[in-house]
Amino acid sequence: MTLSVDLNRVTPAKQIAGEDHTETKLLREMLDRAEAYVRSFKWCPPVVERFLGYAVGGVVAVFLFKFSEKIKGSDDLLWVVVGDVPSAYLVTDNAPDPPSALTVYCEMMEAWGRAVLNGSSMDEVFPIGAPATRENANMLLSRTRFIREKLIPVSRSL
Repeated sequence: MTLSVDLNRVTPAKQIAGEDHTETKLLREMLDRAEAYVRSFKWCPPVVERFLGYAVGGVVAVFLFKFSEKIKGSDDLLWVVVGDVPSAYLVTDNAPDPPSALTVYCEMMEAWGRAVLNGSSMDEVFPIGAPATRENANMLLSRTRFIREKLIPVSRSL
């Protein structure tokens, strides 16, 4: 079942503002990084709208991108997560709002970490741009634990 995205929970990119000039600059840089990431895929149609879902400058940010057309006839919206974590895109099916997008992101990254630690096949996990080492898996699992414990609860209260 596809849920619609709650656009009341996102901020248009033109309105992104941090607590001060430095944070605003950092958030805009993260937006640019997220857009460059999603546009790096051959399947990416032109981006027509960009939104901030939730961010902690330099740590993690969740952006929503609307495309000019559906990707392979399926999705015209994608969440993109960037920060001091591996960048990833995800569909909106189980993520109607930024906290849900962060939760799905954590699930994807934890699946990668468990596959590495268990020596399982990497064929069924989201590919990330880091070597599949125990050290990287443990660092990633530590970051997802922080996101789950500290950031998702805050993002739900906004």
